[in-house]
This record gives sequence, C-alpha cells and structure tokens, in this order.
Amino acid sequence: MPEAASAPTVTRATIGDSEFDRDTALTRREPGVYDIDLSAGWTIISAVNGGYLLAVLGRALADALPHSDPFTISAHYLTASQPGPAVVRTDVVRTGRTLSTGQASLLQYDEQGREVERIRVLASYGDLDSLPDDVRTTAKPPAFPPMDQCFGPEDGPAPVSGSSAIADRLMLKLDPATLGWALGRPSGKGEMRAWFGLADGRDPDPLSLLLAVDALPPTAFEIGISGWVPTVELTVHVRCRPTPGPLRVSITTRNLAGGFLEEDAEVWDSADRLVAQSRQLARARLSRSAPGSAP
Repeated sequence: MPEAASAPTVTRATIGDSEFDRDTALTRREPGVYDIDLSAGWTIISAVNGGYLLAVLGRALADALPHSDPFTISAHYLTASQPGPAVVRTDVVRTGRTLSTGQASLLQYDEQGREVERIRVLASYGDLDSLPDDVRTTAKPPAFPPMDQCFGPEDGPAPVSGSSAIADRLMLKLDPATLGWALGRPSGKGEMRAWFGLADGRDPDPLSLLLAVDALPPTAFEIGISGWVPTVELTVHVRCRPTPGPLRVSITTRNLAGGFLEEDAEVWDSADRLVAQSRQLARARLSRSAPGSAP
C-alpha cells in the first residue's frame, strides 16, 4: 500500500455532506430537467472547471437513470461555462438489466436571455458493486514520492498561475518531477502526477472521480506551453468504487499537433486499484513564435 501517512490533518467531511456535494446538487424542476447555480468556487481563471461540470451532469444522470454509478461518460465542451444559473436536461436513451444509457446537456443564458448549450454528454450507468472481483492487468500504480515530499499551490511563494478558486477546494500535492514548469524550467515531457483529494477531507466516490481526472495543472505546462488549455472532449471510464483515502493521479501527453493535444489519465486509490481512466482532447493556445503554430 502506498505511503500516505503524512496526509494533512483536516476535519473530514462525509460523502453527501461536503462542499463538493452541495455545489453539485441539483433541484429537479420536472422529470429530466434540473436547475443548478454553478459555484464560482470551482473556476479556473474565470471559467468553471470541466471536471466539476462533468460531476454535475453525472449527478443529474444518476437521478434520471435506474442505475446510479457512471461506467463511461463522454462529454463535448461546446462553450465555456460561467458561474451562475444553469439548466441540465436529460434523456433516457435505453435501460437494461445491467446498464442504462442516457444523455444530458447543460445550458446557460446569454445577455439576450437565449439558451446557450455549454456541454453535451452521453453516458452508460450501472452498479459498480455488482462487478466481479476478477482483475487481469499489466497496469501498475504510478511511482512518485510520499505526500510530504510533494508540493501544492500553498507551498509556492505566490498562487500558481491559472489555479484560481478551485485550488482552495482541492488537496493537491504534485510530484516534484513534474513541477519544472512552476520554476520556469519545464522538462519537455508531457507528464503531471499528484496526490489528490478534496480539501474538506471527503473520501472519493464515483462522482468525485469525474472531477479528479480534470483537476491537475495541464500537462502542456511541462511541454513549455502556458495559459488556458480548454477541453474539447473528455471521456471517463470508472472501473470500480474507490476505497477511502487519497488518490494518485497520473496524466500523460504524447502528441501535440495542429494546436491540439491528448491527455491520458489514470486514477489509483489507496488500495493500489486502478479506479478510473480518461482521455481528453484539449486545445493548446500556441504563440505565433511557437513551432507548428498557425501563422
């Protein structure tokens, strides 16, 4: 089992009674339609974090479908979401004995009061507790230092650029080997690794895994690209229910081309189990002088 005894002492919130749960809670207006006030506490610069938004939509689908656990969820991010009122509309595509499939959209209103779709997702849900215990894998947990040898935003002389409000709601301890960008010396490798949890001590569950895959600084920082890296598409596979304790998140990028890059994430729980995987396509805002940038 990984060494995590050095985790910060916090007053632990419980699942269902934490800031994350309150800020992803929806009010059912009618069957399949939900209202929510997107919290400014989960913003990066001024836009709402994509993982938080995916958890909001994931919670709506858990209510709309007969199964409660996300197995796979794919989201297309159409426009940047802002803090404030939003509507989530869900549709049941198919229900079965072991899996149910649904789709959902999150919408906000522009200055003229017109609806603007921010995200559209398609997801299949099931019961994680019913899955067999048989695991055959070549995947191995990421190797990085114990938590007391890793660093979070609070350890720097100034707030990490782009971290904004969301940093106060997370327990992030980054592997020093992936922190060259913060010192002005990016490694050139598209890697980011961190211990991950919620700041109030709430244990992970399937919904919080949707946040975990999109909560670390972008791997683009270690490639030498700064600034916002907006998500175009994100697919998450939840493999099993995580055990209590901090998670380890490892994200890699192997290819930046045409101004787009992929991020492959693995999330491991305190029992050394691979509990979630994801891939996202993101856009890198290249400068005019950057190699391969558009004229």
